[in-house]
Amino acid sequence: MLQIRCKNNNVTKSFPEGSSLLDVYQEFADDIHLPYPVVSAKVNNVSQGLKFRLFQNRDVEFLDARAGSGHRVYVRSLSFVLYKATQDVFPGSKLFIEHSLSRGYYCNFKKKTGEPLTDDDVAAIKVRMQEIVDLDMPFRRNEATTEEAIRVFAERGFSDKVKLLETSGQIYSDYYMLGDTADYYYGPLVPSASYLKVWDLQRYQDGMLLRVPDWNDPSRVAEYVDMPKTFEMFAEKTRWDIIMRLSNAGDVNKAILRGYASELIQVSEALQEKKIVQIAEDIAQKKPKLVLITGPSSSGKTTFCKRLSIQLLACGLRPMAFSTDDYFVNRVDTPKLPNGDYDFDNIEAVDYKVLQEHLSRLMQGETVEVPEFNFTTGKREYNGKKLKLQRDAVLIMEGIHALNPLLTSHIPDEAKFKIYISALTSISLDDHNWIPVRDNRLLRRIIRDYNKGAFTARETISQWKNVCEAEDKWIFPFQETADVMFNSALNIEFAVLRPHAEIILSAIPKNCPEYGEAHRLLKFLHFFLPVSDKEIPPTSIMREFVGGSSFKYER
Repeated sequence: MLQIRCKNNNVTKSFPEGSSLLDVYQEFADDIHLPYPVVSAKVNNVSQGLKFRLFQNRDVEFLDARAGSGHRVYVRSLSFVLYKATQDVFPGSKLFIEHSLSRGYYCNFKKKTGEPLTDDDVAAIKVRMQEIVDLDMPFRRNEATTEEAIRVFAERGFSDKVKLLETSGQIYSDYYMLGDTADYYYGPLVPSASYLKVWDLQRYQDGMLLRVPDWNDPSRVAEYVDMPKTFEMFAEKTRWDIIMRLSNAGDVNKAILRGYASELIQVSEALQEKKIVQIAEDIAQKKPKLVLITGPSSSGKTTFCKRLSIQLLACGLRPMAFSTDDYFVNRVDTPKLPNGDYDFDNIEAVDYKVLQEHLSRLMQGETVEVPEFNFTTGKREYNGKKLKLQRDAVLIMEGIHALNPLLTSHIPDEAKFKIYISALTSISLDDHNWIPVRDNRLLRRIIRDYNKGAFTARETISQWKNVCEAEDKWIFPFQETADVMFNSALNIEFAVLRPHAEIILSAIPKNCPEYGEAHRLLKFLHFFLPVSDKEIPPTSIMREFVGGSSFKYER
């Protein structure tokens, strides 16, 4: 008999060896008071499907479909239902689940006939999805040698999965069956389709939007938010991928094996520099007095600002840095989170009334003594630093609140140029396994925090939920107001990050809650062949995270 401790209620019970997590849950269900249906569990802090069988004493925590691994299990399973429905309705079609968008997932769809997707097509796929859910089709996991898995997918024409598995270095690989449809997923699924009661499917642009449960309330579909500018930024990255002949991890690995890693880095950097030049030339043409730059954590805002400043100088403009950080209220006046920690991301942590006044005076050509925030003492100081906008000068204000209209609504639109930057990952593991944008930025932040000696990987992971919640509240609502968007992700980025991240993440102990996230990140990083960062130029945005930048960073 096994001793299984349920972390939801801290009760230990005995179970026969080989019991599934479903068996365990049924025994504990009456004492587990989750507000939503259970969809998966963590076993010793690692995400597992409910069909997972136990053969040793374990700690188990059951999860619903709220933010985290439970949500990923739900969405992953729903993606398989979507794929099967497309094959049942349109045999031989191609489905590409490309990226998160509008609080759902954008899917590119190609019919075998080459005809465009119609509203009736989407309606037919949606009907078949509901039939699969109503039939409660089981998800069946098959463990096979990687050679056998490659054969299964080669027979079905899945070149993306074949390339991924061929370069994975794994001896055995799992794949899943839903009816007679095979697919590959790098994480667990729910036991059967009837678990997937909350979803929707709609036409979006030239493809479809798979709508999924709300992160905080999975009893309802997440509210739709139209994001045309973000969609276009992803579309631009896809066009870059076509230029470089890359779309998934297998393509990247094959290129690395052929010795093209250096060329991939050079082309990626050249495309980014070309975009920065275009932005600088646009600013020079429109002649705004204030350039506002924002983006979520670890997007590379600081390096982007420095590279943009260089290009603005080349256009005959004189950029002047202006940081919202210097307008923090004194530490004692900073708002706090429910747990008592300071909420530095809150707009009320900024003395925006003083900032508004200073911006207005600068726009009018006045000389203004601006503050400098002392992060050691936690106080705003006036040390004689004065700014005045000359005729050829442009003020560059960077910060998480830069696009918040509360800061600059008093300044005419024609005097402002707004930029949003993020690391929008376009490289997927394969056609149905995307890499969340936030994973790219989390890896960057883990590596940077560790290299700076600011936080351990465990500390960075533990803080990440608060970071994401702040982004949802203070950054993302304003991103579509930007005049231009910049994607700071490189196609070969995960191959370069892997050698750095492996060492750092491997140090997280298995007995801490953050181990599960470290395990997940390492698992998908292992699909990318490692590449040294020696070819990354010193001015690259990547250098802000892996070190070796020729730029100087304050604080």
